[in-house]
Amino acid sequence: MSTDFKRRHMTGRGIPLPGNDIDTDRVIPARFLKEVTFETMGEHVFEDARKQNPEHPFNSPAYRGASVLVVGQNFGCGSSREHAPQALMRWGIRAIVGGSFAEIFFGNCVMLGIPCLVASQEDLEWLQKAIAKSPQVPVTVDVEKQEVRFGDHAIKATIPDGARNQLVGGTWDSTAVLLEAGAAIEATAGKLPYVAGF
Repeated sequence: MSTDFKRRHMTGRGIPLPGNDIDTDRVIPARFLKEVTFETMGEHVFEDARKQNPEHPFNSPAYRGASVLVVGQNFGCGSSREHAPQALMRWGIRAIVGGSFAEIFFGNCVMLGIPCLVASQEDLEWLQKAIAKSPQVPVTVDVEKQEVRFGDHAIKATIPDGARNQLVGGTWDSTAVLLEAGAAIEATAGKLPYVAGF
């Protein structure tokens, strides 16, 4: 597997998004779901929330170019739409740290190579405040060590072993894994009488 697919650790500026139970309809409103290529999804991430609240973090110039999203509890709940992680990814998010994640949202993120690590409420509140105070300081999400570093401070942040192994090993992209195994698949198919016999 190519090292391009490995997600051992990533470093970027952070963007804090306070609040719990932020659902996928808030991440990307339903009217944008007709976009089947996902190409313009990033432009519309949190569109309604951003219009309603000019102080929304995704409107702030201080967080422009940030790639590590720090959220609260039950992030990505609601409708099971892959457009939500697609929109976040196309805006520039490469990793998410939160208190908990909706299961389908978590799975969709892993399939895009976006690690979602879980930290304690106390550590999340500290990290969000630290980023808000010093938005230029980089955040490192270390999937391999299961920790998040900000300046000289590190917090424990976990991810289930299966997802961690996929991200660290570079096998999170199931299509790429399948294509890489193309020759082996063809060889096996050639040995099957119900395939080769026709």
